[in-house]
Amino acid sequence: MAERDPLWPAGTRPSNPHDSAHLHVAGLARYVDDEAEPADMLHLAFGLSSEARAKIVAMDLDAVRAAPGVVAVFTAADIPGANDVGPIAHDDRLLADREVISHGQPVFLVAATSRMAARKAARLGAITYEPLEPRLTVTQARVAGERIEADQHMAAGDAQAALAAAPHRLSGGLAIGAQDHFYLEGQVAHARPGEDGQIHVVSSTQHPSEIQHIVAHMLEKPSADVTVEVRRMGGAFGGKESQAALFAAAAALAAHHTGRPAKFRCDRDDDMIVTGKRHDFEVSYEAGYDDAGRILALKLNYAARCGATMDLSPGINDRTMFHADNCYFLPNVEIVSERLKTNTVSATAFRGFGGPQGMLGIERVCDHIAARLGLDPLTVRQANLYGPGRDVTPYGMQLEDNIAPQLITRLKETSDYTARREAVAAFNANSPVLKRGIALTPVKFGISFTTTHLNQAGALVHLYTDGSIQVNHGGTEMGQGLYIKVAQIVADVFAVPVSSVRITATRTDKVPNTSATAASSGADLNGMAAHYAALAIRDRLCAFLAGAHGCAPEEVSFTAEGIRAGSELIPLADAARRAHIGRISLSSTGFYATPDIAYDRAAHKGRPFYYFAYGAAVSEVVVDCLTGEHKVLAVDILHDVGRSLNPAIDRGQIEGGFIQGQGWLTTEVVEWDGKGRLLNHSPATYKIPTASDRAKHFRIELWDGENAKPTVHRSKAVGEPPLMLANSVFCAISAAIAATNPARRDLPPLHAPATPEAVLKAIAAHKAT
Repeated sequence: MAERDPLWPAGTRPSNPHDSAHLHVAGLARYVDDEAEPADMLHLAFGLSSEARAKIVAMDLDAVRAAPGVVAVFTAADIPGANDVGPIAHDDRLLADREVISHGQPVFLVAATSRMAARKAARLGAITYEPLEPRLTVTQARVAGERIEADQHMAAGDAQAALAAAPHRLSGGLAIGAQDHFYLEGQVAHARPGEDGQIHVVSSTQHPSEIQHIVAHMLEKPSADVTVEVRRMGGAFGGKESQAALFAAAAALAAHHTGRPAKFRCDRDDDMIVTGKRHDFEVSYEAGYDDAGRILALKLNYAARCGATMDLSPGINDRTMFHADNCYFLPNVEIVSERLKTNTVSATAFRGFGGPQGMLGIERVCDHIAARLGLDPLTVRQANLYGPGRDVTPYGMQLEDNIAPQLITRLKETSDYTARREAVAAFNANSPVLKRGIALTPVKFGISFTTTHLNQAGALVHLYTDGSIQVNHGGTEMGQGLYIKVAQIVADVFAVPVSSVRITATRTDKVPNTSATAASSGADLNGMAAHYAALAIRDRLCAFLAGAHGCAPEEVSFTAEGIRAGSELIPLADAARRAHIGRISLSSTGFYATPDIAYDRAAHKGRPFYYFAYGAAVSEVVVDCLTGEHKVLAVDILHDVGRSLNPAIDRGQIEGGFIQGQGWLTTEVVEWDGKGRLLNHSPATYKIPTASDRAKHFRIELWDGENAKPTVHRSKAVGEPPLMLANSVFCAISAAIAATNPARRDLPPLHAPATPEAVLKAIAAHKAT
C-alpha cells in the first residue's frame, strides 16, 4: 500500500516541468532517428502488396537486387525462426508467405546504403498474383462468416422480457469511423549486432519486452541475447504497442544476416498504409424506457472491422463491451460484440482501447430517448446514472467509487449549463442558417489491463554516494510525462528535489518482462514499483543511521533540509557515503502487482478494473447548415485525476486527449476503396485537428478528491479517459442539427466523424417529413 504523501498535502503538489521539455523546445531531445549512424549502416524499406487478397504465384526480385545501393533483399524464406510479429495469435507475418491478406502488406525487405536507395529499389519488385475477392466491409465479412474470434455476449437481467414490457421502445444505430494515430514521430527502429550473436534494438515502441520476445523467436535466439531500448517516442497513442514490432523485427533480421547495423525509418505514406488504425464500428441498438427517460431494457450490438489479423482485437472489443454502460445503470441489458475479419490492415490499439466506441453508443441511446420524449438529454443522463442500489455493472462489478452524480452536478452549475442551453434555444429560434448545440456528457473509464497478468511492473533504483539517484523502470515515455511523474515519486521518498533524480532509458536488460505502457496504467504500475524500490533503500538507511545514532529507525526522518537522526541533520550525500562505507546496499528493485482484480472472460463476469476515473465535459458548437461546417465555441471540463501527481502534466493530457477525441469524431476520415486501398494516407488527405479547432473558451478544472484505492499518493490515471470527454462535441453537433426541424421528435441520422458531408446528409434527412 502506498503511504500518504508526507511532503505535499492535497492540492499543493508542484507541477514540475516535463523532464524533456527543455530539450524539446531546443531541438535537443534525441529520438531513434537522432542516434548517430555508423558508416556501414544499412537502411531498409518494404516491398508492399498491391492486392488486398491474393495468392503469390511468382516473385521476381532480380531488378531489386540489381538496383543502385542495394546490399541485400530478404523474403519469408530468409527468416530463421518464426515469421510472426503478432502479439497474440501469431498470425501477423513479418513478410508475406504464399499469400497476401491486405493491401500494403510487406512482401519483401530491401537493405541498401541509403534510405532513398532502399525505397526506390522496393518499387521494382515484380510479383505475380492470383487475385481473390477481398472482404472489405463489416457486411461482407459477416456474410462470409469471417471473424477473428467468436461473437461475445455480455448480459444482465432479461433484456428481451423487459423490452416487451417497456412503456416506450425505439431502435437505431450509427457508424463510428476509424482513426489514424498520426504520431509526429513515425515508426522507426535500428538494430546493431553484438558479440556472440547478440542483438541490440533501439525502437520507438510502447512494449520493449514484446519486441524482445518477437525478435528472439524470429532469430531463434534466447531472449537474453536480445536487448531492446527506448528513451522516448514522439507520440504513440497505442499505435506503437504491437505494431512497432514489424519495423524492429525487420531491422533485427537485416542486422542478423549482414552483420551490419540496420535502420528502418518508415515513410509517412507507407506508415499510414502498413499500420493499423482505431477499430471502426457499426452500432445498432433497441431500447425500452419509461416516461422519465429511464432505460428499462437495452440491446446493443457492436460490429467491429478488425482487419486481416487478430492483433489486439479481442481485448479492444472486450473493453468496448465493458464501457457500453459508461456511467449508466442498465438493469436489463444484452451486449453483443462481433469481431469481423476483413482484408484491410489489422486494426490495433488506440487511446481508449475500444472504450470510446462503447461510450459513444450509449450516449447516442440517451440522446435518442431525450429526442423522443422532448427532454433535455442531460435529464435523461442523470436519470440513468449509477447510484445506491443501482451500482452493479453488466459484467457484475459493484461500483465502490461512483462520483459521477456529484461531478456532473458540479459541472452543470459551474458551466452555467442551464442558462446556456436556454440561450442556445433562443439563438436557434432566430437563426435560419447557423444553428447551435450544447451537450454535457460524462465519462467512467476502468483502469487496469483487462488481461489480468499484465497488471504488474518492476523498477530499479540506485542511490549513489554523492546523493544523486538513478531510476529505471519498465514504462516508456511517449510525451505523456510518465518519466517526470516517476522521478517525482522517487524524489519524494528521499525528500530531495526532483533534479536529483535521473531516469534512464527503458531497457529490457535492466527491468525484464515488462508490460506495455498502455491502459492508462503507466504511472500506477511503474510509479508504485519505483516507490517500493526507493522505500527499500530508505528503510536500509533508516536502520543504519538509527544504529549509528542510538535511536529507533522510526525516529529517523527524511526532510527537505536533510535526514534527521537523533540530534543530527545529515545531508543525503553524507548518509549515502556513510552507508556505503558501512557496506549497506544502496540499490534495490521494486515490484508492484495490482491487487483485487480478477475476470472470467468465458462468462464475461468479474472485477476487471481496480478503480474508475471519472470526468464530464460541456461542449457548445455552431453548425453552418449551408456548408455543413461546424465550430466548437466553448468547452468546460471537470475531470477526476485523484490527488494529481503533477497538475500541469495532467491538464495537458486532458486537453490533448479531448482534442484528439474531437478530431476522431469530426474531421479524421479513414476510407478504403473497393480494392482495399487506403485513400487517406498522408497529411494531404487526412485532417487532424489544428490549433484553430481548439475552442477559444477552454476551461479545465480538476476534481478535488483523491482515489479511494491506495494507488501511489492516491492519484488516478489520466492518459485515456479524457479522450471520451469529446463525445460532448458529437452530441452537441447532433443537437444543432436537430434544431433545423425542432418539431420532429427524433434523432438526426448523424454518423461519426461528423464531417461537413455527414452533417449535410443528416440535416437533409432530419428536415425530410
